[in-house]
Amino acid sequence: MAVTIDLAGQVAVVTGGTRGVGAGIARSLLTAGAEVVVCARRAPGGPVRAAGRTARFQPLDVTDPDAVEGFFRSLRDTHGHLDLLVNNAGGSPYGLIAADGPRRAARVLELNLTAPMTVALAAYGLMCRQETGGSIVMVGSVSGTRPSPGTAAYGAAKAGLENLARTLAVEWAPAVRVNTLVLGMVRTERSHLHYGDADGIAAVGRTVPLGRLAEPAEAGDACVFLASGLARYITGASLAVHGGGERPAFLDAATANAAADAAPSGPTEGTTTQEE
Repeated sequence: MAVTIDLAGQVAVVTGGTRGVGAGIARSLLTAGAEVVVCARRAPGGPVRAAGRTARFQPLDVTDPDAVEGFFRSLRDTHGHLDLLVNNAGGSPYGLIAADGPRRAARVLELNLTAPMTVALAAYGLMCRQETGGSIVMVGSVSGTRPSPGTAAYGAAKAGLENLARTLAVEWAPAVRVNTLVLGMVRTERSHLHYGDADGIAAVGRTVPLGRLAEPAEAGDACVFLASGLARYITGASLAVHGGGERPAFLDAATANAAADAAPSGPTEGTTTQEE
């Protein structure tokens, strides 16, 4: 039997929802029937649409606490309720932390940890007063679960965000569920900035057990699930959407070494070698 998730009547906010992963999440929510508000510092190049429906854009700098409070006051006045917050806004340029220095690291931490906390607190102010409560999804990253060279502050922030989600899930239960979507590499319109041309993207995809990068819609589908009644008993959880993670480098090295050891060293066909 097919399972259809219907979010009609629900109001969802997606921060950083105008492009990339955020836009993919917004489109999945629109397809499921939710009324979606996307926000970012700058207006999108075009509207975010799916299934004949359009997300409403509202500008917001998530690092400005006063602006965040104003955004959710306006949302309460215009929509009356909030069912889902997807804390997606974030990111980091590549740079070794010793070269970039503490000020840039502090800005990365602010965008990827402090700002989502501020946004979640403002959303909770609406959700906790609703009979139906609400759901918050933090968009995390595998960078928070393993070393993150070149994006050290980003990885630290994402690790902190996952811990924050688990804590809020306890503090805000049972009214508000809080979960984390732990994303691996996702193919977006900016993938070439990180992985190069199509061949580079394909090569990077081959390092993932499922053989490719994720599509933004696949992150969106996971958000739809976490927002739905199917996930009504799921809170404080981390859902990994990473295609199996990253193939450990030692496996390839071990295979290469085994092949080298097994290869004949000279013209000795028909002989056998006994390992000691």
